[in-house]
Amino acid sequence: MTFVVTDNCQRCRFTDCVAVCPVECFHGDKEMLYIDPDECIDCGACVPECPVEAIYDEHELPEDQVKWIKINADKSQGDSTESITETGEPLPTAEARKSELGF
Repeated sequence: MTFVVTDNCQRCRFTDCVAVCPVECFHGDKEMLYIDPDECIDCGACVPECPVEAIYDEHELPEDQVKWIKINADKSQGDSTESITETGEPLPTAEARKSELGF
């Protein structure tokens, strides 16, 4: 089991989740964050920290979000992302996206 970042993170990239992660499983690109399933220790500490509810236990993903399991695995282990180990500034579009999502 692992946790998965879904499309609610797109155009946000809040990093509150990274601050509570006891391992270095988060990776990011210019649009969002991803969780490396090989590094995630399944603690779930990140879930309540996400202000846009973008993180799910892989076994509790809504059916229309299941594709994010593979996307997280591919992106977190690819060359197009970097390891994110510290809290940083969200994207300039984050607050508008958060409002658009109803948070």
